[in-house]
Amino acid sequence: MLTLFPLLLNSKHDDWSFEEDTKALQLLKETIITFENSEESVYEVWEEDSTGSGSCAVYRQINLRGTLDPVGSLMPWEFSSGDFGNENVDLVKSISNVDFAKAVILGNHDAWNTQKFSARKTMTLREKDAVQLQLECLGDEHVGYRRMDFSNLKLSIVGGRPFSCGGRQLFRKKLLTARYGIHDMDGSAERINQAAVGTPADHSVIFLAHNGPTGLGSNMDDICGKDWIPGGGDHGDPDLAHAISQLKETTKLSIKLVVFGHMHKALASGNGLRKMIVVEDDNIVYLNGAVVPRVKTISSNEQGVALGTLRAFTVADISDGNLEKITETWVSVIGDEIRVEEELVLLSKGARL
Repeated sequence: MLTLFPLLLNSKHDDWSFEEDTKALQLLKETIITFENSEESVYEVWEEDSTGSGSCAVYRQINLRGTLDPVGSLMPWEFSSGDFGNENVDLVKSISNVDFAKAVILGNHDAWNTQKFSARKTMTLREKDAVQLQLECLGDEHVGYRRMDFSNLKLSIVGGRPFSCGGRQLFRKKLLTARYGIHDMDGSAERINQAAVGTPADHSVIFLAHNGPTGLGSNMDDICGKDWIPGGGDHGDPDLAHAISQLKETTKLSIKLVVFGHMHKALASGNGLRKMIVVEDDNIVYLNGAVVPRVKTISSNEQGVALGTLRAFTVADISDGNLEKITETWVSVIGDEIRVEEELVLLSKGARL
């Protein structure tokens, strides 16, 4: 069984707690597994939305045959995508210190001030911009325009364009040009395509992007629809859509899932809720995990004192190639008392991956 938990940070950019989120993830890791004598690998993905709201997705491989995970341990793994704050280096460093293996792609707020990547080879710590410092924190775990292969799981994670803000224009073009040689959407699509080409033939592919692709609807409540202007519009990433389309036409890659955040579940001006899942005719599942705010305070009824927090996760269970269920799951953390408080079913069975 492969399980995915995306979780989102809220628009204040700093709504991440190393201690509390680690406790919540540990609970999900322990309570969702029901098989005896099984071993597991857990993977997370971090990403964030247009106002700085971050998201995290955790992939878990349940192995009933007793084969060890890629690092020969039972430690969680983490895949992350950006906007952890307005170039909030300390928060990114905190996430990098989580005791999971990680794959990360930075979002638009992670390059909120830095417009061009420094070409200097040697810089003092004081001279380095925040983007450089974030990338150094993450090291090889940053998957922008890259692929990470996990042979024991027969799984590959392909990263989209880093720093995406959605829409038809490249966000932080100078930064993308200086660091990645990207000048336009076509060049970006080609880089994403190149990252996926060469994926082992027996691997499943999961795309990790900050924002979803175009082509999934243009209504205000569509998964990447504009909710801040009358009439809506498609605010997806055209380069990601082009890359996926080209890969479908020219390769036999088994693309299972495209995970992203960026666009809030709650629409602007109180106009309702966004569609968070799309299943295409080819059975590729597109999942938006941007539940914002993802953290709520639990207060005492008598004195209004903050006792703890409720923290949102989106959990997808996949078994034997079938998507069994996706839920929006809220976990309460009150000191050392951690428990699942609510599960909202977003999708159940029927989608063949």
